[in-house]
Amino acid sequence: MSEPGLLSDLLVLFALSVIAALAFHRLRLPPIVGFLITGVISGPYGFGLIRNVTDVESLAEIGVILLLFTVGLEFSLQHLARIRRFLIIGGAAQVGLTIAVTACLARLLAVAWPVAVFLGMLVALSSTAITLRLYAERGELDTPFGNAALAILIFQDLCVVPMMLLTPALAGGGRSATALAATLLEAVLFIAATVVAARLVVPRILHLVAATRRREVFLLTIVLFCLGTAWASARVGLSLALGAFIAGIVIADSEYSQQALSDMIPLREVFNSLFFISIGMLFDIRTVARSPVLILCAILAVIAVKFLVTSGTSLALGQSVRPAVATGLGLAQIGEFSFVLSAAGMSAGILDERLDQLFLAVAVGTMALTPSLIAIAPGAGALFERRIPSPWRRRNPQAAPGPSTDSPIADHVIVVGFGFNGRNLARVLRDVGIAYRVIDSNATIARQERRRGEPVLYGDASSAEILHHAGIDRARVLVVAISDIAATRATVAAARRLNPHIYVIVRTRYMREMQSLTQLGSGEVIPEEFETAIEVFTRVLRRYLVPRDVIEREVRHVRGEFDDMFRPLAEAGARVEDLSRFLTDVTLVVMRVERGAAASDEPLSDVRFRERSGATVVAIQRDGGGLVASPSGDEILRAGDTVLLMGRTDQLERAATLLRGRGAS
Repeated sequence: MSEPGLLSDLLVLFALSVIAALAFHRLRLPPIVGFLITGVISGPYGFGLIRNVTDVESLAEIGVILLLFTVGLEFSLQHLARIRRFLIIGGAAQVGLTIAVTACLARLLAVAWPVAVFLGMLVALSSTAITLRLYAERGELDTPFGNAALAILIFQDLCVVPMMLLTPALAGGGRSATALAATLLEAVLFIAATVVAARLVVPRILHLVAATRRREVFLLTIVLFCLGTAWASARVGLSLALGAFIAGIVIADSEYSQQALSDMIPLREVFNSLFFISIGMLFDIRTVARSPVLILCAILAVIAVKFLVTSGTSLALGQSVRPAVATGLGLAQIGEFSFVLSAAGMSAGILDERLDQLFLAVAVGTMALTPSLIAIAPGAGALFERRIPSPWRRRNPQAAPGPSTDSPIADHVIVVGFGFNGRNLARVLRDVGIAYRVIDSNATIARQERRRGEPVLYGDASSAEILHHAGIDRARVLVVAISDIAATRATVAAARRLNPHIYVIVRTRYMREMQSLTQLGSGEVIPEEFETAIEVFTRVLRRYLVPRDVIEREVRHVRGEFDDMFRPLAEAGARVEDLSRFLTDVTLVVMRVERGAAASDEPLSDVRFRERSGATVVAIQRDGGGLVASPSGDEILRAGDTVLLMGRTDQLERAATLLRGRGAS
């Protein structure tokens, strides 16, 4: 029996990967850096533990394909349409300016123009695999800077094709203009055909496969579609990763996207670790020993150039300082497709062996620093925001027609973020007649919504000027409904400084973020993770026909544990809105008296409100003004009055039937 060479190599790599991952977990560092070090140790320039590097690199390509496929599954064509401004304008500006700046710097070092331009092309590309992986782990893919980074990365992947075609031309050869145009036309037709398939063919195929109810058949179909689209993409001159991303977007528009994502994640994690290991294998540690100062300066120069260009582009496209800095730091590394491009440059004679190894050392160095750069992005954004001049921090919010946000307003709600949660809150506030102002950091959304009549202010809500413009000193409630946890913390802290009495409600994703937000002064923190858990077990119990009072008891029990964990009682007194926390089975609610209600237009004693419902009327807020506290039985409820009631859940339900109009269900 022949020796299983590839199997032996995989055993060595996975063993070293597990050790590195555990070690870096203890050090609280991302495992990606451990995988890169594993590659350096086991590769041909390290201890030479791997005999067949080519096979490992082939498996690593599958890791990149699966990563981009799963990223595409979490997006859709509609989502890409929303970020098209960053994709087209931002991507073109980032790539073009990076090439120009890098080429000029290289020319100052007496590098020939063709080589300088080629080096600019290598530096312009960022790592899609590393950046999106880290953003996904941190839950930041859906943040403003996450969307901006994704758009620019997609454009960079599209640029791989013309860059590969231009490489021979820089070396003095190359294909004719007709051949170049034909290749680009093939790429455009491929993307168009894939989009058509997303609408017509793929949903029908997946429906037929899902009807078999065989999970292995469904998984094989998804893998076939992923790898097949990537292969077809490579055949027309596009990158494998871009084809996989397009395949993911196609399936994302179907009803089977979540199942496909859950099936592919385990495969992605295994193969993706091989990708980072293969990158480490390319690195010759002796290059660093020969020129440590040169490599360090080159790494810092690359990071500085890419950070300044990308952040500047983001600012020019309307991002505020904090997300612009985060976008710049997230894309400050050299990408994996630069290795493919450098190999083409070696074949064409543009790069020599020494320059190629110098490039590899710089590329691996920037990749290894990426987790740290992304980790410090929130603090760096706050620092830049404090240090740069005020005109750069605040852009003109009145750039588009719409309702004035300068008119005096008081006792209103400030809504930060006009996504799904913010949009629905604004609709409800508008329906019930509560004044509000919206702050959103997306200039396009702000402009569009102001045209539709929404009082939306463009800017960074953590900025004191923007909060003052929204009337923070006169507002009663601040609701922060954005995905960027760093921006959320900064907004809460700034609002609390400017108005110590404002009530702050924060929506966040994870329960682990609650403590820091509460310490900053949030009155209520609503974690989606917790609310989803309650909704899930509530629906399960309903499916089993568990009585409603039992379900509500369990909900109160869970929320009680939640309060004990995250909302300890104050040492001195409590607010009125916290009173229900001390009353085990009693709740305080506010209800409005509807026209034609059974309890209206007669004294409370005559309608026997307490006897019929069991609830107690604590206070009445008259529709025309005036408050009646502890009303007697002679008080009469009128349509439009607001009533504060106290009682158990079942008593309050009976009271609600007495306060509804006769036509209400």
